[in-house]
Amino acid sequence: MRIDQIKVIRKNLKLQKPYAIAGRVIDDVENICLTIQLENGIIGYGAANPAPEVVGESPIEAEDVLNKWVLPRLKGRDIRGFLGLIREFQQLIPNNPGALAALDIALHDAYGQWAKIPVVDIYGKHFDELPTSVTIGIMNVENTLKEAINFYNDKFTVFKIKTGDNPVSDVLRIKALRENFGDRVTLRVDANQGYSSEDLSYFLNETTHQNIELIEQPFRIGLESDLLVYPETIRRTFCADESLKSTKSIFPWLIEKPFGIFNIKLMKCGGILNAMDIGRIAELAGISLFWGCNDESCISITAALHAAFANKNTKYIDLDGSFDLGEDFVNGGFYVKEGKMGIYKDRFGLGFINDEFKLP
Repeated sequence: MRIDQIKVIRKNLKLQKPYAIAGRVIDDVENICLTIQLENGIIGYGAANPAPEVVGESPIEAEDVLNKWVLPRLKGRDIRGFLGLIREFQQLIPNNPGALAALDIALHDAYGQWAKIPVVDIYGKHFDELPTSVTIGIMNVENTLKEAINFYNDKFTVFKIKTGDNPVSDVLRIKALRENFGDRVTLRVDANQGYSSEDLSYFLNETTHQNIELIEQPFRIGLESDLLVYPETIRRTFCADESLKSTKSIFPWLIEKPFGIFNIKLMKCGGILNAMDIGRIAELAGISLFWGCNDESCISITAALHAAFANKNTKYIDLDGSFDLGEDFVNGGFYVKEGKMGIYKDRFGLGFINDEFKLP
């Protein structure tokens, strides 16, 4: 079955409400959408929102790479060889994980629809649903509690708290949340490389009894070995995020293990196939998986869910990246029920419905 048409567009997607992370405020996101149409009319959808400060690629650059390097080489190829096509383009555009992710996702979706199976079943499903964390940005204690209460009222019970600007304020927020909710909620922390050694030690000492499930990327890239001074029981809760990009980037963390958890984002690693490679290596090394995202279309969020559910060492998901979008390219793909995310068992590919497609 041949690939007949390929289209790519870039669009700025507004957030319903801005949020703060260490060092900046986010109020809109730029995404690209790639569609692959087969000769029988099936349309596969891919999307990407690479973060330039993390992977060195912007959505504009991803769009340019797709138009110049991918589209001319993809038309007329057979979708039955989609895995080989992805490997081919991994070699051709190795430094463009956003472009590669959009292509990888669209090819998976098109193949799944053609083969009449969900994408997760290509690799084997280990989960039907998992609770996702929802993100609370950097704000004062009062607003943190207001945000958390709103999420809790919407049946979410896993909160990821953005920290890293001020460890004293961070501790106050964590303690206020635990005092307000008790053990009814799970607390995760994302420092976004914002802590020094002194900051992290202070934060850990002050929150010893707050039952924090994990801490994402406490230190800046390049300082990962400094985490080895902490006991192994604590390091198991440290999660590599910005330090983990491509498959090759994980190898330094497999022996000394400054991190007990790997955060996999399709926008960092270049799509589902590379994510599955990382997941398998992590499984062999006894490292848990935490699936994250940027502010993304539900297209790539759904793809991350399929990948997460296909890895048996998946332990956590943080895939709320499309929840706050004021607009999107498509609808569907996944559902959220009482704080848990799941994928539709009776839909093929990634589960989008053609008449929901909203590209001009």
